[in-house]
Amino acid sequence: MTPERTVASSTEQQRAVEEAGAFATVIAQRTADGNRTTLVGGPEQDHSSRAFLLAMDSTAALLGTVALSPLQRHPLLVAGFLVLVLGLYRNAGLYGLFGKRYMLDDCPAVVGRIALAWCVLTAVSASLPVMRPIPVTSVLSGCAVHCVLTLMGRALVHWRRRVAMVRRPCTTLLVGPEPAAARVAAALQRCPRNGIRLVGIVSDGAAEQEQRKSGAALPVLTSVGDMRRAVIQNDVRRAIVLGRSNAPEYLPCLRSLSELRCEVWELDPDPSAYVPEGRERLQHLAGFRCRPVVGPPFPPHPGKRALDLVISSLLLVLFSPVLLTCAVWLRLSEGPGVVFRQERIGKDGRPFTLLKFRTHRPADPMESATRWSVANEHQMPWFCSFLRRTSLDELLQLWNVFRGDMSLVGPRPERPYFVVKFSELHPGYSERHRMPTGITGLAQINGLRGDTSIEDRCRFDNAYIDGWSLWRDISILMRTATEFFRPTGS
Repeated sequence: MTPERTVASSTEQQRAVEEAGAFATVIAQRTADGNRTTLVGGPEQDHSSRAFLLAMDSTAALLGTVALSPLQRHPLLVAGFLVLVLGLYRNAGLYGLFGKRYMLDDCPAVVGRIALAWCVLTAVSASLPVMRPIPVTSVLSGCAVHCVLTLMGRALVHWRRRVAMVRRPCTTLLVGPEPAAARVAAALQRCPRNGIRLVGIVSDGAAEQEQRKSGAALPVLTSVGDMRRAVIQNDVRRAIVLGRSNAPEYLPCLRSLSELRCEVWELDPDPSAYVPEGRERLQHLAGFRCRPVVGPPFPPHPGKRALDLVISSLLLVLFSPVLLTCAVWLRLSEGPGVVFRQERIGKDGRPFTLLKFRTHRPADPMESATRWSVANEHQMPWFCSFLRRTSLDELLQLWNVFRGDMSLVGPRPERPYFVVKFSELHPGYSERHRMPTGITGLAQINGLRGDTSIEDRCRFDNAYIDGWSLWRDISILMRTATEFFRPTGS
């Protein structure tokens, strides 16, 4: 296991601790579903239109194969052809819906994918000994029927969606400075077919004075509270940020918008020759470049939880003799209180009780909760020092993992007092809590343990969350296992 030691503090960390004189707590911020989110954004949801597109595409593909009588006796081949077609469409982004869309926009991608799928179908059917050769005329006619039906179906779905956008426009807030927001608002209001209904502008106090001078029709919201009330009263579903959404002045209102489940988009109010990265996700709204903000709260993944359950249960059984030996030795040598319990902050800011073997006895609970440095390790009894040096005192956290308080891999949990202080000092620290906390993590295997930079730790933790995958968890666990056999004493 890779511990996060608090042996000695750096100058900056110690100063942060000494500035506050009282114990602080973190209370989980509640939303409509009882969860606390720390990131913004998310894809536009239009499930009905996607369902219609899937139905139209599937029907067109099946009707295109009706003319091929040899295929009627091989339903598995037809099913494979259908899966191939839908997969090619999805890979081409043909199910990503935003703004106005027309059949002609899809035509090149649809025709190319259909031609590729029919070439694959012809090659596979020709290689099967049980299949009779398909005439070329039948292949061309089936491909043509498939193309025509697909484009007609998509034209119908896009027309239906454009009508719905005009009849039921998406209530939207603009977030940005004046006069840019007023200029963008005027442009959006001149294009009602984009399906946008603006209900307000979120800006600073100077924007309100500008509104009085210009007589703008939209209200200007100058506080987070006003914005939240506007979102609830008007059922706002989208926020459009002018410029970069990661600007520090936007973070408070964007966190509130994400808690209220609003989509967040970035819009460039000024034309530029430089196209931002991720052009495949770039859209245009009334001629303005815009794109969704990537960074929804980390979703619960069944594979990650299954990995935690399997490995933690196996390790608990495997290390049970070691756990029993350590507990008995500590009880006989150090007296009662073998298990050390301490409140830590986990996913979504929720507190939980972390378990460890007791290797140090603080003077009082206040010292345990608010003091960064602990007593000199060399003054501990030799067995307690051995537990710390070999990380055996961390083994009880496997029970936290088994219970679901933590994960095997994730950002290391910290005490509420230091979560408050570090969140104020280091931008991005609170974003670590979108992922379940862990025993080890990307920061720990890169040497960020003990008396190391908190800023570097939170940067590595956020990088791990941004690029999370199940294999990455496995690789971090394997690298942690090698470090376990090479204790550094941190």
